[in-house]
Amino acid sequence: MVETTRIPGVIAYFTVSDSKAATAFYEKAFGAKLVDRREGDDGRSMHVHVEINGGAMFFNDPFPEHGVIAEPAKNVTLHIVVDDADALWKRAVAAGGEVTMPLEVAFWGDKYGQLKDPFGVTWGIVGPA
Repeated sequence: MVETTRIPGVIAYFTVSDSKAATAFYEKAFGAKLVDRREGDDGRSMHVHVEINGGAMFFNDPFPEHGVIAEPAKNVTLHIVVDDADALWKRAVAAGGEVTMPLEVAFWGDKYGQLKDPFGVTWGIVGPA
């Protein structure tokens, strides 16, 4: 078991429609590493912990009987800052990410683009121009 109280910073925690499919997508698109998965007797994930680009991210399956539903976040974008934005961008798009803002040099000088994953989560890819 991972000591979550020892993870620094802010951790995104959200609900997806299918945590196993989301894990597979995040592995393929962003090189995520599965750290921990806790499943209930029915096979639904109560808690999934992955690491992406050195940072922690948590998610779970819906539990509507407890008021936990999968609803895409509004006004939230998860950013990944990397040395090679083009390579990660190509990887994420090839994995099924839907481009919502093309990757290009932004007004502040970095490469920046946004895509939406199959679970409704918006991702920003950032890197040097």
